[in-house]
Amino acid sequence: MQSYTIGQAARLLGVSPDTARRWADAGRVATHRDEAGRRLIDGRDLAAFSVEVAQGGIGEEDASYTSARNAFPGIVTAVKLGDVAAQVEIQAGPHRLVSLLTREAVEELGLEVGMQATARVKSTSVHIDRA
Repeated sequence: MQSYTIGQAARLLGVSPDTARRWADAGRVATHRDEAGRRLIDGRDLAAFSVEVAQGGIGEEDASYTSARNAFPGIVTAVKLGDVAAQVEIQAGPHRLVSLLTREAVEELGLEVGMQATARVKSTSVHIDRA
């Protein structure tokens, strides 16, 4: 399972590293240390926390997430596979994006909950790029 540094988590959540650090210090999201002593957050924990933050709203002082050229970097929070089609949800800061794509595309990209991905929006289509 992929893990994220506090800085990476902050970018995915659309907040400053200081805010992400405060949330970790307060126990809002679980962390562990790697062999170099860096604090890391497991991808699944970060995915669940990103949904919680989005549903609960972020204070005005933390709401600084913007999209550049219709690209929404975030974390995969759900993957639902059917026989032919699939649904992928990404939490990009306060934005929840859902893309319907083929099961084959999801498998080729290796998409799973907790991994970093970017949703690209063009007109009414949402395309997923693996990070």
